[in-house]
Amino acid sequence: MDFSYSEEQQMLQNSVSKFIQQDYDFDRRCKLVASDIGFSQENWQLFAELGWLMVPFKAEDGGLGGSAIDLMVVMEEFGRGLVVEPFLASVVLSGSLIANGASESQKRELLGLLMDGQLQLAFAFAEPQSRYNLADVATTAVREGDNYILNGHKAVVLNGEGADKLLVAVRTGGSQIDGNGITLLLVEANVEGVHRQGYTTVDGHRAAEVKFRNVKVPVANRVGEEGTALPVIERAMDWATLALCAEAVGAMDKIYKKTIEYTKTREQFGVAIGKFQALQHRMVDMFTEYEQARSILLMAALQLDSNKGMAPKAVSAAKSRTGKAARLIGQEAIQLHGGIGVTEELDVSHYFKRLTTIQYLFGSSDFHTLRFAGH
Repeated sequence: MDFSYSEEQQMLQNSVSKFIQQDYDFDRRCKLVASDIGFSQENWQLFAELGWLMVPFKAEDGGLGGSAIDLMVVMEEFGRGLVVEPFLASVVLSGSLIANGASESQKRELLGLLMDGQLQLAFAFAEPQSRYNLADVATTAVREGDNYILNGHKAVVLNGEGADKLLVAVRTGGSQIDGNGITLLLVEANVEGVHRQGYTTVDGHRAAEVKFRNVKVPVANRVGEEGTALPVIERAMDWATLALCAEAVGAMDKIYKKTIEYTKTREQFGVAIGKFQALQHRMVDMFTEYEQARSILLMAALQLDSNKGMAPKAVSAAKSRTGKAARLIGQEAIQLHGGIGVTEELDVSHYFKRLTTIQYLFGSSDFHTLRFAGH
């Protein structure tokens, strides 16, 4: 079977790779992380102009085709560059909810703005008690006339601080962990009663705690039918999980190669440490883990493309395997670098932080292993 990229995919990869090499070095990234919003609006507009924000969406929605392989191409390069712009949170995760759950009029209104770089979205789904259970929703929305009255607390909302609109998973019926009765509402981020507390996460990205106190949301802002949002949420999470795995694979490739280069120059007892056979064996293990992770990522992407975006078992297999690989490669890279590996000044420590975060974002390896076994 031919696993090589198409000509268009190679052009896409080269476009992103060129941007990372020329305009997104480590020092510039550090300045973006330390800025007020945590990313560059200029970069975001450039992403829009180059068509990267259109990659996850189908042609009928104005996108570039919506292929999982195309998304993988972009996210691998973003992983190599440790990109902090909210592509995953705003475009991949939130965009999937709109593309697969919204009405035609809502899609026309929102997706165009999203792909043009004029709209920032965030998906508020996790709650302090929910762990990885997407059906554990305690935030409530009670219908009163033409409005819903929204109350609750959403935790670690990626891009929650910078979003213009929030997609919120709320309970309109059933018990707290019932799969039925979950509804998606589109909430203006600055409306009365929405309280956002933003912060920088350990890996340099941005998130927020969002609390809703008697927030009025028009019924017209409901995305999809009332009480039936869970399947749409699960599909969007799988799509985002694949993108996250691709980002991890790109980051693992970079940190592994940086470790190889370091062992060629760092000397101990008058010899480059890369010549020690015990360390060579460990670096071979890193390479093997990377190759296995990339292979299973490609399998999951192909499964998504051949099954109309639905491949939960393949996605869980990829996330489980990728999480284990990220753990081994990240920890080995730090140890082989020695004390310098944990300093803020060295980019390896930032790759390690991102890989550590990815292990637990959207479900840990243990969670996805059990999910895989259950399908």
